[in-house]
Amino acid sequence: MRLFFRSPPWSTATYWSIDLETGGFDSRQDAVLAVGMVPIRDGIIRMREAYRTLVRPEDGRTIDPESVRAHQLVWGEVREAPPLPDVLREIDRRLREGVMLVHFRSIELGFLKRACKRHGLRWANPKVADTVDLLRRHASLRNPEASRETTPVNLSEARREFGLPSYQAHDALTDAVATAELFLTLRRALGAQTVRDLTI
Repeated sequence: MRLFFRSPPWSTATYWSIDLETGGFDSRQDAVLAVGMVPIRDGIIRMREAYRTLVRPEDGRTIDPESVRAHQLVWGEVREAPPLPDVLREIDRRLREGVMLVHFRSIELGFLKRACKRHGLRWANPKVADTVDLLRRHASLRNPEASRETTPVNLSEARREFGLPSYQAHDALTDAVATAELFLTLRRALGAQTVRDLTI
């Protein structure tokens, strides 16, 4: 016999919006350079609890020169930053509290899972809310014929679509806040009432 449990109201969960700035898109060789996190509690973004840090690249990890154009982070800035294992523990402590909120889960999840495995740390495996998934769901409700490929998924473009203000992109904490704001807007637009409505 299968049991179905009612999902709690969406606002009772804590959502930790997280963004990584990386030295490229390949989690096998590129470095994590910066992390920004901010929680949503009771449906409110709590800036006083925000977490932001640079990350010292591991030996052998690279910074693609093309990525510097986006995040403006170079070796000299991150050389004295905390090492990745210390930062991973800070991320883990927060994610164990609730739902991980991201914009495009494959990037953040790919880097974090590989990094935890590399350093012998257990991945918390939290529930994940992805604003890209929510954007695509919203687009399909408005137009069932719309394809996934035509839905704007760039964070800045998506925010413009919903009338949200423009922020400077590619700062980890700013992007985490931008994702949190977009999430709350999408939650309202979709009429999502439970945690299950918003997570994978």
